[in-house]
Amino acid sequence: MTLSGEELRRYRRHLALAGIGRRGQEKLKAAKVLCVGAGGLGSPLAFYLAAAGIGRLGLVDDGRLELSNLQRQILYATRGLGQPKAAQAAARLRALNPHVQVQVLPLRLSPDNAAALISGYDVIADATDNFPARYALNAACAAAGRPMVHGAVSGFEGYLSVFWAKRGPCYRCFLPTTPAAPTPQGPAGAVPGAIGALQALEILKLILGIGKPLIGRLLLFDGLSGEWRCLRVKKDPKCPSCRSCPK
Repeated sequence: MTLSGEELRRYRRHLALAGIGRRGQEKLKAAKVLCVGAGGLGSPLAFYLAAAGIGRLGLVDDGRLELSNLQRQILYATRGLGQPKAAQAAARLRALNPHVQVQVLPLRLSPDNAAALISGYDVIADATDNFPARYALNAACAAAGRPMVHGAVSGFEGYLSVFWAKRGPCYRCFLPTTPAAPTPQGPAGAVPGAIGALQALEILKLILGIGKPLIGRLLLFDGLSGEWRCLRVKKDPKCPSCRSCPK
């Protein structure tokens, strides 16, 4: 994947980084990333991926924009209320970077369509907000041998990890069964911004082959204390999802 003159100017700051350079930027241009969810986490995540020059970006979201979304979902504007979110997000990302091919998938992810949705993508970003979708996406990623960069937020807290059955634990290793439903608690607007941006960074690291991705580690953020913690996540040898992973 060669870079045009305009792209060389656009990504000048990346090209100056030892961990990226021209060859790394060409890797980003060749990469295909699927973002499942275009809400609080998906908005900053997709925004930074598009800005970074990911060549092909898929957006899975079947929702319509509601007024309460605008407190944290930064891809949208008040004039878009009531309209499908995925199409609005795609328009915003194309305006930001016309070199990125954005595919709109206005669907709700389920166990029936998850495998087909992730097909053709290198890295999967989990920006969903419910356990059934997370487990369905994890099962599809494990069976396909794809890395799933997962994030979640609640209140003033959030966390992220890279679940990749080929190289470490998957999401079901981390949470074997669905936890008891907590009291509904919307996130403070800036928290999904922080977690979503870090998910984007983890995806760049995976594509570029640099740094130490959060495989087998969970990075937790407490916004009220301003503290970060990193916990180990162990692979479950009896995990049914991991058993489906190709060797």
